[in-house]
Amino acid sequence: MSDIIFILTVALLFGGMVLYSFGFAAFVFSALPADVAGPLLRKAFPHFYAFVAVTALVAAGLAGPDNVLAASLMLMIALTTVLTRQLLMPAINRATDTQARARFKVLHSLSVLMTLSHIAAAGFVLMQWV
Repeated sequence: MSDIIFILTVALLFGGMVLYSFGFAAFVFSALPADVAGPLLRKAFPHFYAFVAVTALVAAGLAGPDNVLAASLMLMIALTTVLTRQLLMPAINRATDTQARARFKVLHSLSVLMTLSHIAAAGFVLMQWV
């Protein structure tokens, strides 16, 4: 039963990251003017990162002693998400506020790569049960 809960937790993580990244964020920018979409996403991202970190941490705890690789990947997602939320996101916001466009592009690209790597890691873990 704990294996099923683990898989469902990883699936929730994977689906939540994909939906937020490719669905919600894209929709907000296509449906709202940029001066509204930007502040909305700025308020939403801390919640997204908290969801990812907590869900990945729960999944790491559920992985069990026989699944060290999956537990390690989930722990890596949780830890790097906390760093992204606490360090990278404020730096992106500062770059936006000071209109440092080049810095914003670099930092935003880094956050996108981080999220894509999290999605890939969660997908990899899910593929182990297919």
